[in-house]
Amino acid sequence: MKNTVLITGASSGFGKVAAKLFHNKGWNVIATMRSPEKETELSALSDILLSKLDVTDAQTIQHAVTAGIEKFGRIDVLVNNAGYGALGALEASTEEEARKQFDVNFFGLIAVTKAVLPAMRKQRSGTIINVSSVGGRITFPFSSLYHATKFAVEGLTESMQYELNPLGINLKIVEPGGYKTEFAGRSMALFGANGLADYQPAFDKFAAMLDAWPMSENIGEVADIIYEAATDGTEKLRYPVGHDAVQLVQTRQQMDDVEFKKMMTAQTDI
Repeated sequence: MKNTVLITGASSGFGKVAAKLFHNKGWNVIATMRSPEKETELSALSDILLSKLDVTDAQTIQHAVTAGIEKFGRIDVLVNNAGYGALGALEASTEEEARKQFDVNFFGLIAVTKAVLPAMRKQRSGTIINVSSVGGRITFPFSSLYHATKFAVEGLTESMQYELNPLGINLKIVEPGGYKTEFAGRSMALFGANGLADYQPAFDKFAAMLDAWPMSENIGEVADIIYEAATDGTEKLRYPVGHDAVQLVQTRQQMDDVEFKKMMTAQTDI
């Protein structure tokens, strides 16, 4: 029987490229997204099931998981890829913006995971890959909500190993750095200083730094790492990917808190 992967956020970016890679490797793919009716490229491929899934909508989650199992018989790998970044001064954020950031990046990931786990427990095998970020290991200015969700994903995933490894289920975290994807476009919500003048000059410098950040165009690197995590058969947990991700993680490990803060402040000119 062919292996089956379910991928969230497969309409663009890492999710879509990963869906195509798994398909090319001979896998069944459950490619989920909020608007599958708009997807034309993946729908033309065999052994790909397009399914509506909004990570904040329990009904669409359960429907996608059920439909995938009915069509392919099992789910061997879950790739929790859906997410976005809300950036700005914490004081300037609304309660709605804060809750939405956690609903999508953290609670949505939990909901999808819980929907898939009964099938993985029954088959006593599976791999759950949570796409975090280098932002789950280090922090940038004006990204506190986003970092909070990614740090939460890191802790959640690391802890789940203890309860799921004995059931034959592996946990993985993929940590991309900066890539040219929809994350920097429609998947980013900038609330900025929201009229609070004390934060505006620093936020403007941060936004300029983001615009100049050397983003990699090779998003296939991330898909390759996701596939490696799905198939390497090891207990390796973290997979940083991208020149900036690896460098930033290594730098953070070599510095104490004050040194790293000073370095990031100088780098972002804040």
